[in-house]
Amino acid sequence: MLHKIIGKQHNSKLCFVCGLKNKFGIKAHFYITENKELIAIFKPLEEHQSYPGRLHGGIASAILDETIGRAILNHHQEEIWGVTIELNVKFKKPIPLNEELKVVGRITSENNRLFEGSGEIILANGDIAVTATGKYLKVPLEKITEFDKEENEWKIVKLENDPEEIEI
Repeated sequence: MLHKIIGKQHNSKLCFVCGLKNKFGIKAHFYITENKELIAIFKPLEEHQSYPGRLHGGIASAILDETIGRAILNHHQEEIWGVTIELNVKFKKPIPLNEELKVVGRITSENNRLFEGSGEIILANGDIAVTATGKYLKVPLEKITEFDKEENEWKIVKLENDPEEIEI
């Protein structure tokens, strides 16, 4: 299925998932689709392995949690942040290293205090390797942490190869 990209979300400096200056991070980029899903793209490296040549399950869980949790930003004008209450992950196939992966996240329900979502990690051949569902509490950022957007380099980073469409 072809997904038209209508925007991109922020990256930061040191976040393990989206931090572009975290030498051990996965440096994921997040793309907003026309149907308000979120697609993350990243390439796991040897530093992210558990068994040789395989992505660690905790890192697979982290990228799913981040992608599902960030999908709420696509549904509101103001920034809405989520604190994970529950994350259920099902591992279906091993995930190889050094291969570009796509992670899809979407919101499945929402009320004033909570939201729920689901997502998948998709291998280069189109197979679904991992699925997840999550529940999140909506919390203002200032109640989660002290966060200086400038200091943390919280910004949209344009790449030469940012896609206009993503095939899944």
